[in-house]
Amino acid sequence: MNVTVKFFASVREQLGTAEERLSLPEGISTVGELRDLLVRRGGAWEEALGGNRALRMACNQAMCNETAPLESGAEIAFFPPVTGG
Repeated sequence: MNVTVKFFASVREQLGTAEERLSLPEGISTVGELRDLLVRRGGAWEEALGGNRALRMACNQAMCNETAPLESGAEIAFFPPVTGG
């Protein structure tokens, strides 16, 4: 399954990339499993996307949670929560 992963704001800055196209291995079928796969890269990936970091996620431009299913061609986005004042 091929997907496009986009990173925004501080996540993009930590990773040094705004977008990556991935061919996912068997067994990766949810947004949460994709996040875990990226975290396992270690280093900046673990810091930017690790489970202790509050992140918002979207799949095909719709907000989602970690249980959202993936499909081939999906666009997944990771970004920090937005605050305002």
